[in-house]
Amino acid sequence: MNATDRKVLQLFGLKWNPFAQDVPTEALCTTSRLESFIWRVETLVLDGGFAALIGDPGVGKSAGTRLLADRVGKLRDVLVGQITRPQAGVADFYRELGDLFGVPLAPHNRWAGAKSLRATWTHHIEASLFRPVLIFDEAQEASPEVLSELRLLCSADFDSRAILTVVFAGDRCFLEKLRSPKLLPLDSRIRPKLVLDAASRDELLQCLRFSLEKAGCPRLITPELQSTLVEHAGGNLRTLMQTANDLLLAAVQREAKLLDEKLFFDVFAAPPPETKKPRPVASGRAR
Repeated sequence: MNATDRKVLQLFGLKWNPFAQDVPTEALCTTSRLESFIWRVETLVLDGGFAALIGDPGVGKSAGTRLLADRVGKLRDVLVGQITRPQAGVADFYRELGDLFGVPLAPHNRWAGAKSLRATWTHHIEASLFRPVLIFDEAQEASPEVLSELRLLCSADFDSRAILTVVFAGDRCFLEKLRSPKLLPLDSRIRPKLVLDAASRDELLQCLRFSLEKAGCPRLITPELQSTLVEHAGGNLRTLMQTANDLLLAAVQREAKLLDEKLFFDVFAAPPPETKKPRPVASGRAR
């Protein structure tokens, strides 16, 4: 924690910065749709299969993925892995799977690698009754070859049984990619699928108040400024939190005890228009 962060917490009596990206999972606000999606993924762990969380930048996809990973990771005997290099080719994809699930692989021998991974997952299912979980973040960056390989890798008994639970998280480009002929077999198997849209005014206000309450200072922002921040966010949760964080840092600089509309207009007021200086008149007599 740097000096600025410490000053923020001390000045306002906060447990953490409520507008930072790395807030604890308990400080992440959920909607009823997201709660329903997470619950369906938790039940999917018993049978395996595919799920997808889709959203444009800033609408809460990353927070939703964090919540889901935390919730699934707390299930007893569930093994969870996360793909960190979605843009990798098939060989590196196998290397990462081997590292995640503790299976030594020889990427040049794909048949042996697939056999070892499937055996590991099957043994885990027999021991715990739960499917291992693979969270595939930034899925829009994955190649069709990797996605097709994953579909084939986690199916068994002529595609009648899944031996892995895969959760894709990506933006709408991932939806477009799934509509390609090569990936239609994967698209048809993704259930459940949640597409996050721009948040409503009430949802943004709920998230803002929830964040303040969890951080230990529900009155940090005046009700008037809360409404102003929500209106200026345009349905984007990330914009809301970034704007609030800018104001929080400005309040620390001014040693203000409260974030209000006056601070908002002081920080974000449009600069006065520039006035053009008149050109100097050339001296000397005209000829």
